[in-house]
Amino acid sequence: MSAQKPITTDARAPGGAESPPGVSPPGAAGGTGSGGDDGLKAGLKNRHLSMIAIGGVIGAGLFVGSGAGIAAAGPAILLSYALVGTLVVLVMRMLGEMAAADPVSGSFSAYADRALGRWAGFTIGWLYWFFWVVVLAVEATAGAAILTGWVPAVPQWAWALIVMVVLTATNLFSVGSYGEFEFWFAGIKVVAIAVFIVVGGLAVFGLLPGSSDGAIGTANLTGHGGFLPNGPGAVLTGVLMVVFSFMGSEIVTLAAAESTNPRKAVARATNSVIWRIAVFYLGSIAIVVTLLPWNSPEVKASPYVAVLDHIGIAHAGQLMDVIVLTAVLSCLNSGLYTASRMAFSLGGRGDAPKAFSRTTERGVPATAILASVVFGFVAVFFNYAYPDTVFQFLLNSSGAVALLVWLVICFSQLRMRRILERESPERLTVKMWAYPYLTWVTIGMIVFVVGYMFTDSTGREQMVLSLLAAAVVLAVALVREVRRKRSPEALQKDLT
Repeated sequence: MSAQKPITTDARAPGGAESPPGVSPPGAAGGTGSGGDDGLKAGLKNRHLSMIAIGGVIGAGLFVGSGAGIAAAGPAILLSYALVGTLVVLVMRMLGEMAAADPVSGSFSAYADRALGRWAGFTIGWLYWFFWVVVLAVEATAGAAILTGWVPAVPQWAWALIVMVVLTATNLFSVGSYGEFEFWFAGIKVVAIAVFIVVGGLAVFGLLPGSSDGAIGTANLTGHGGFLPNGPGAVLTGVLMVVFSFMGSEIVTLAAAESTNPRKAVARATNSVIWRIAVFYLGSIAIVVTLLPWNSPEVKASPYVAVLDHIGIAHAGQLMDVIVLTAVLSCLNSGLYTASRMAFSLGGRGDAPKAFSRTTERGVPATAILASVVFGFVAVFFNYAYPDTVFQFLLNSSGAVALLVWLVICFSQLRMRRILERESPERLTVKMWAYPYLTWVTIGMIVFVVGYMFTDSTGREQMVLSLLAAAVVLAVALVREVRRKRSPEALQKDLT
């Protein structure tokens, strides 16, 4: 491994001294994505970022977990996806505003640090890191299960180890390697969904070549109990079941810091999030609930396989396994990248070990990557050894992190917008719509979802444990802040 070199970050001046509230100056290390020997390198190409942005919203949860949502809400699951999709679009617009003005590796954690205080950046940064470390275990186990079905001679734990080692090596080599792997992983997902929508759409309208079935019309949308077979409340239940499948949309704002033109990349990704959600989520789910009865056992078990079987695609189950494995590997690859970059940012701001902010000559934060993957391996072990106790606790205590992240983004944008308008209005190349009113509406929507989670048994457990985890991290942040203010350096600064 190459010798590691310390860097300075945009959120703190060299030496760890705090910079004034506001945005970092153009050219700050790690702030523009220009890279260099002292930090992250601009190794991501425009095609990498474009595919990361497109593929980031397509997770394995869409292919596997959507069946439970359809079973809960019926065709009205479309409203659930539309509501959550609208929420994500608004949050991404806010994040895009801040990221286009000041692209940094820590993204929303760094913005919270400046806008709300170090306690906020510390808390949300570590919670986000924790979320993705747990995701590593989930996805490694899911991928290993599929591979074991193909090659039973290799035990499942061995496949999980192989997958983790390969993707860790990829991330350690260079950010370009991560980008290249993700380009192809995301490309397969995008092509698969696009083909699914086109073929499914032809089947819905009775235009599929070789098929004798006529147009379906709205029979499955309005029959079998109607569009709202389980009542309006089921739409909110559906929201709770699908909201976490949208986590990952924000990854492009972290990755943009390692591109040659981060502001342009962020602006493009933010502007395209509407059609990405509309096509990939609403479009594909609409095909499922229009083409097949929502309450059929096949749809609940695996909606996309059910559609492919109905259309007459041979070996639909095996084909979907390939697509799901690709989605799992994509999520695992991005999860390791995201966790390591958040750890890197926290290290650079003095909120994690300084070693996390050191990079190799290739511009890779190797220590942050290895630390993240070690905790990922520990979580994988818990998944095998204590699936119903320790690992279930890890899952539930990270389950609502997405909502907390979105809430912090909203409050950060409220403050950062005022700072940007006062100090650097020319950097507001992407603006939140109807500011500040739509920001407050978004906050209200998130708070409502959080409140509704307490009325649902599964959601209540996730919310309580996630808030407990947040409280513990926040307590650590506040203790650190008190100790920092009482340090000899801080006292000497006050005296002078």
